[in-house]
Amino acid sequence: MRPNFNPKSIRKTVIEMAYAGSTVHIGCALSIVEILAVLYRQFLNYPNNDPLHVDRDYLVLSKGHGVMAQYACMRELNWLPEKAIKDYFSNGSELKGLSEFGVPGLEVTSGSLGHGFSIGVGIALGAKLSNTNQKTYVIVGDGEINEGSIWEGALFAAHHQLKNFTVIVDENGLQALGYTSEILGLGSIESKFASFGFEVLSVDGHNEIEIHSALNQLQNSLSSKPKALIAKTIKGKGISFMENDNIWHYTRLTPDIYALAIDELVRNDL
Repeated sequence: MRPNFNPKSIRKTVIEMAYAGSTVHIGCALSIVEILAVLYRQFLNYPNNDPLHVDRDYLVLSKGHGVMAQYACMRELNWLPEKAIKDYFSNGSELKGLSEFGVPGLEVTSGSLGHGFSIGVGIALGAKLSNTNQKTYVIVGDGEINEGSIWEGALFAAHHQLKNFTVIVDENGLQALGYTSEILGLGSIESKFASFGFEVLSVDGHNEIEIHSALNQLQNSLSSKPKALIAKTIKGKGISFMENDNIWHYTRLTPDIYALAIDELVRNDL
């Protein structure tokens, strides 16, 4: 039986890791919590709960700086011991601040944005050529899709009719240095992916019912098109003083702020 993947529990682990390791990228981890919870709970297939099983589905976190949220889910699956969480980012720790291949459950090293998407496309093509039922899901940030490699990969996925490929865009409206609309306006992300030959749906990225319903609809579609889910999210979701405040892209937790964040999560869970 799979874990429940309670979003509040996942967020608590993210805050604990960020504090233990004195690390940044908190807001961008908090925005993808519900997306990951639904994927791990109801869509990703890992036979025998083995993250290295040859028949597994693939989850590629292209926005690798949000990896603390994925680590939190891997903890729920018992892929990571408590010690790894408590020692996060310490000397000798295997868990880094970006997704890194070599940690079972992390499929790519994705510190350089835009690359994970195309790697995921390649994985999906391999599964199609091997005639397996494996699915590939790639999570990208909206700021990340400034990268041209995203759109080259999108053309390739559509050309090869990779219906087993799903990209999920974490559209929180912010990137490292400001609002995406001010740095490089994206217009309608849904329309862009549709014009590149994707079957596209948009959802509230913090509504688990909507996410599940949309992914289920895309997976059951008879279309041979690759899939795109545009998830409208809030950077820093779940901690009121972090929400939509881009300072939490690069700010570390002090003891006082850590206590405030944990207290808010605990109070909201009562």
